[in-house]
Amino acid sequence: MPTGYSNTPLAEKLSLKDGMRVWFADMPDSVRAEIEGADLTLSEEEVPTPGLHSAHIFVTDKAEMEKQLATLREMIDHAGQIWVSWPNKSAKVETDISENTIREVALPMGFVDIKVCAVDAVWSGLKLVIRRELR
Repeated sequence: MPTGYSNTPLAEKLSLKDGMRVWFADMPDSVRAEIEGADLTLSEEEVPTPGLHSAHIFVTDKAEMEKQLATLREMIDHAGQIWVSWPNKSAKVETDISENTIREVALPMGFVDIKVCAVDAVWSGLKLVIRRELR
């Protein structure tokens, strides 16, 4: 069953393509189940390693998000993407993160945000890429 407010499959919403090398942090099982059909190379490492095509972090704490983004900035392929998911307001999950908080942290690191989507009933996602002139 597609997630969010459209009939678009989650893997497509997240721009996940067959053959991509991906890394996830704290991804809920329900979200993982929705993208399992894609032919992805899942990095099973506890920490990300260089050359990732895509990373997706699920965060509720700004300080933790900041640390993860700093690490991912060094590990993501220059043409790669990073999704940052945070609990939406209707989920009633305690968090100090919003779409604007993500931008405040990510933009000075050389990222630019290019897409936002509903990941599931709890999580929203903001897609980040490395600013073109820094690739």
